[in-house]
Amino acid sequence: MRLHFYKYEGAGNDFIIVDNRSQNIVLGGKNIKHLCSYHFGIGSDGLMLLTNDTMSDFNMQFFNPDGSSGMMCGNGGRCIVRFAKDIGVIDNNKTTFTAPDGIHSAEILKDNQVALKMIDVQQVQQFSDGYWLDTGTSHFVVKVDNVRDTDVIHRGRTLRYDDRFIEHKGTNVNFYSETEENTLLIRTYERGVENETLACGTGITATALAYSIYKNYEDGNYTIDVHTLNNNLKVLFAKKQSSFYNIVLQGPANKVFEGDIEIQL
Repeated sequence: MRLHFYKYEGAGNDFIIVDNRSQNIVLGGKNIKHLCSYHFGIGSDGLMLLTNDTMSDFNMQFFNPDGSSGMMCGNGGRCIVRFAKDIGVIDNNKTTFTAPDGIHSAEILKDNQVALKMIDVQQVQQFSDGYWLDTGTSHFVVKVDNVRDTDVIHRGRTLRYDDRFIEHKGTNVNFYSETEENTLLIRTYERGVENETLACGTGITATALAYSIYKNYEDGNYTIDVHTLNNNLKVLFAKKQSSFYNIVLQGPANKVFEGDIEIQL
């Protein structure tokens, strides 16, 4: 079968996107692993199918490179919004879409920026070595002195399989340093990718929220600037005690290329 695909990136997180409004494309785990492989396929941090939806403008189905699914991807969400606009699924700069964790709203801003509203977070678990929370998928957030020198792969892989997170089938792990007030530098080890990625939207969101608890921020509205190793994003949110509302992840989303590939279903 010849599959037409699109490649998008959001702050360095790259994704394969397929327009499946016709619903004639069914990809198995073997197909997804092959397509996401940088050595044997297209190469990406994940794959998304855009399908029709009765409750919103479209549906986003997300798969990790290992074929697992059922979780939200923040940068993937921003990229699929940009994609939906590019192929005419939406005709203005505001949209709603259905993702694995519910309905999201988003807005396309100038300079290819996409602002995505994330789910509310009403539970953050604190440990002696970090914070655990779910921003559409689970994340463990660790503060370090110098994130540039942190062995993200070794430490991330160890914490990813920590006994504390067995019931969640492991967790994503984020390491961050505070570069100045309200400004963070972050690196992420992603579950399902099983490696460090250039960015992680749900991880960036989780880190900003955990940081506000670590800094004992009072109730109110905040904006945290978050830098990955190659890009800049913002997390906006309202904090009330240890709960968070009106969470928005904002950053760039760009089309890279499109093409066709032969696959065996």
